[in-house]
Amino acid sequence: MSSSTVKLHDKEFAVYLQEEEIRQAILSLAFRINQEYAGKTPLFLAVLNGSFMFAGDLLKEITVPCEISFIKLASYQNTQSTGNVKELVGLNEDVTNRHVIILEDIVDTGHTVSVLLKKLQTLATTSVEIACMLLKPACLQHPLEIKYAALSIPNDFVVGYGLDYNGLGRNLRHIYKLKS
Repeated sequence: MSSSTVKLHDKEFAVYLQEEEIRQAILSLAFRINQEYAGKTPLFLAVLNGSFMFAGDLLKEITVPCEISFIKLASYQNTQSTGNVKELVGLNEDVTNRHVIILEDIVDTGHTVSVLLKKLQTLATTSVEIACMLLKPACLQHPLEIKYAALSIPNDFVVGYGLDYNGLGRNLRHIYKLKS
């Protein structure tokens, strides 16, 4: 296998988005957030496990005062969304009267974000926005307004940069897509 491909478990993946392209998308996203949240102190709510790299790299570029907290939700098994979101680690921060920005690695069906939004709507936030590294618009099954999407991609299964296939691949610098 060449360096442009990786094998994870029983599947082979090819480079789809290079590390530099990811970095540029994050810089652009951070610039928008810094401008739109000037004078505010947003709370970033990172959805684990997948968003850890995105959250870390994005927060390094955020210049407005901010806080970050983490929640762990899951809806994936193998290469398919199960459609059943299980809350694993709950929200421990007081979000009352806060500007909350949910950080997701990828939004495809929208099940995970939809569940989280419903929970946050009951907690008297000032505002809630979604920021994701990757958006699959063709896959959305919920009416979501994704204000901050670094990159939009087609309905390909991808790994790397925090995204995994059955636990492997999160540590890859590039984003790889499943070879057909």
